Amino acid sequence: QLQLVESGGGLVQPGGSLRLSCAASGFTLGAYATGWFRQAPGKEREGVSCISSGGISTNYANSVKGRFTISRDNAKNTVYLQMNSLKPEDTSVYYCAAARHYYCSGYVPTEIGYWGQGTQVTVSS
Repeated sequence: QLQLVESGGGLVQPGGSLRLSCAASGFTLGAYATGWFRQAPGKEREGVSCISSGGISTNYANSVKGRFTISRDNAKNTVYLQMNSLKPEDTSVYYCAAARHYYCSGYVPTEIGYWGQGTQVTVSS
């Protein structure tokens, strides 16, 4: 079965950290650019970050630049999103997505081939 599965979400206080994981099964995630999106209640889904297939190129939305770090371990077929200095406005469901090619278009992957089911991140005191 071809799928992406996110994990690592949860409740954290402002200023805290979380690390999200996106694990692929049934296909080689390392062949594709992979990114993270998020969607808050009542808002449209927005791109957060993208990493090229080889991990050389990483890009971030301005709202998370300097606080979030995207990385990948192709041997583990997994992409990560390290989130530091979290703010209440980071509260969202976070989704990972794999493109149908190896490059990012800015901070988002395009021509999405696979989506994860999402993981909830809540930043609140």
